[in-house]
Amino acid sequence: MSKNHLFRLFVYGTLKRGYWNHEAFCSEAVSIQEATVRGRLYELPSGIPVLLVPEEDILAVGTTDPLADFATQLHFVAGLTNPEPTSDWLLRNASSAPWITVCGELLTFDDPENCIPAIDRLEGLCPAGTSLYQRVLVPVRLSDGGVTTAWCYISSSQTLQSARATDKTMWP
Repeated sequence: MSKNHLFRLFVYGTLKRGYWNHEAFCSEAVSIQEATVRGRLYELPSGIPVLLVPEEDILAVGTTDPLADFATQLHFVAGLTNPEPTSDWLLRNASSAPWITVCGELLTFDDPENCIPAIDRLEGLCPAGTSLYQRVLVPVRLSDGGVTTAWCYISSSQTLQSARATDKTMWP
């Protein structure tokens, strides 16, 4: 893949730098930068975070084919005509209670076929069955104010039943 076409993954929990799953699953990231999404953090009884995002922000749902998901990501990135902070997504973000800005990291990978299936397994992603998380494509605001799209693991409705809502903008 070319440097301009990297698989983007927004992480907000144990996959972030400095946490126990980062080295094992994300050491192949070619870049990492601070970023945010619109959503709400929940916490499982174990202390692990789960994210819920507004349904209208979900651009696509991930599959078991990282290359097909990469093509989907490219389609939506190409459709971003206004990456400035005044884009429609940011306007919605500014005025949309109960959603808040959740902080995390945007990881980029140049070999999603080898990296993403392992992360999917870690997150309990099973598109054809019951999953702990779903991988969805959402708008992501970059630290420089630009907007792109990235895949993100969000809570399944079943997982959310055992979680408690928090007012945290970042985990922990």
